[in-house]
Amino acid sequence: MTKRDVRTVARALGLQVADKPAAPCLASRIPHHHAVTPTKLSQIERAESALRQLGFADLRVRHHDDVARVELPPEDLLRAVVDPLRTQMLAAVRGAGFRFVAVDLAGIQSGAFTLPLLNSDHG
Repeated sequence: MTKRDVRTVARALGLQVADKPAAPCLASRIPHHHAVTPTKLSQIERAESALRQLGFADLRVRHHDDVARVELPPEDLLRAVVDPLRTQMLAAVRGAGFRFVAVDLAGIQSGAFTLPLLNSDHG
């Protein structure tokens, strides 16, 4: 069954999780060949949790040492960079332990750290 099939069956059964966004492992937010540590995972988890509390349902916080790269669906990009939400996001992500916060204009990307590896193998 595909993800779409599972969601269709879940909706037919009236399950509340039918349209729940994907929740891949937090380690997927750390670049390949970088150490996965409890501190980094905690920073990512705290930042994503804080952003969900601000109303973002689908998002990823990518860990680039002291930089958090926030990926959002394209429809959320504009509201993320306009105050007061911009200031709230900045405080929330800095509060999770990041020094800098960047919003990725490419939007949310599944496998963002794996894509460059795949492209370099076939380039």
